[in-house]
Amino acid sequence: MKEPLNPFVAVENIYTPRQRYVLLVASLLGLVGLMVFGLAQYLTAFLAAGILFVVFRPWWIALVHRRRWGRRLVTVGILLVTVVVLVVPFYALSSLLLDRLIAFAQNPEQILDVVHKVEKAVGFKITEQLNVRQLLLQAGAKVSGWLPTLASSALNFLVIVGLMLFTMYYMFMQETYFLLGLHRYLPFRNETLQELGESLKNNVNANVLGQVVVALVQSILTGLTLWIFGVPDSLFWGVVAFFMAFLPVLGTPLVWGPAALYQFSQGHNGQAIGILLVGFIVIINVDNLLRIVLAKRMGDIHPLVTLVGLVLGVEVFGLIGLVVGPLLVSYFLVLMEVFRRENRMHRDANAAATGSRNP
Repeated sequence: MKEPLNPFVAVENIYTPRQRYVLLVASLLGLVGLMVFGLAQYLTAFLAAGILFVVFRPWWIALVHRRRWGRRLVTVGILLVTVVVLVVPFYALSSLLLDRLIAFAQNPEQILDVVHKVEKAVGFKITEQLNVRQLLLQAGAKVSGWLPTLASSALNFLVIVGLMLFTMYYMFMQETYFLLGLHRYLPFRNETLQELGESLKNNVNANVLGQVVVALVQSILTGLTLWIFGVPDSLFWGVVAFFMAFLPVLGTPLVWGPAALYQFSQGHNGQAIGILLVGFIVIINVDNLLRIVLAKRMGDIHPLVTLVGLVLGVEVFGLIGLVVGPLLVSYFLVLMEVFRRENRMHRDANAAATGSRNP
């Protein structure tokens, strides 16, 4: 007896078509879960690549689709802009701050002198000198112990940046296939995909471009405040405030708070109080007010969506959650509206079918 060319053809499958369909979906979800779990520490790179794809896509459309520039040339240009604008300043500022932190940690006498001057200025003894000295010595040892960890973190940062740039390159170079794949494999109608895309664009405009505007305004206000009240290196600390403004909760108080303490230590109590008043009354409230106004103006996003999204996103995703959090809340609201619309269409279709059967 001659054996069949494909032995699997003659074997009867034990599953029904519906069972095979359910198992296929479960297998796909399981594999996606494993991939997400394996790439969890690099998820930030993919999220950042998607966000920057949305940010730079208007440039891409203008240069590639309208002016017919080369895809590779424009893509490389966008990657260079990303490196110059995001990576280089962050690395340079981190190096400068780390150098100053190590210098302070290795010279605790300078910090002790500042602490004593602050105690004298406010007339209140903060702590015993021995405790402060021990704390500073321990901090110096801890900072020195951070160096290997910082080197490892820098390497991990470079891996994430490289993966982000690599992902951005292929998203732009294969833009057509990428967008067609989204339309083909996402389980939504075309109008739903358009709503989700519009929500993504609005959130990116409001929470990326808007955050840059907020950080710039806060950094200018911080630099001017320190300059007016006589703090040395006010320009440098204004630049530091721009990057600190992206940190949730802490933000620019990490700059003007120590500056006020420094002025107290120098006996300039009026200037220190002035820095604190401007910081608490103007700089902090500019962040809260301007962020909500820009979210409404630039992306037509409700302030409650912005606030809830920021709390959710930062808790789950860290710094990049400033964008991802409001986006998740917006997507939830969009999909709830889609569910309401689909449910109504389904009821209307059932009612029409019932009416046609029972004239």
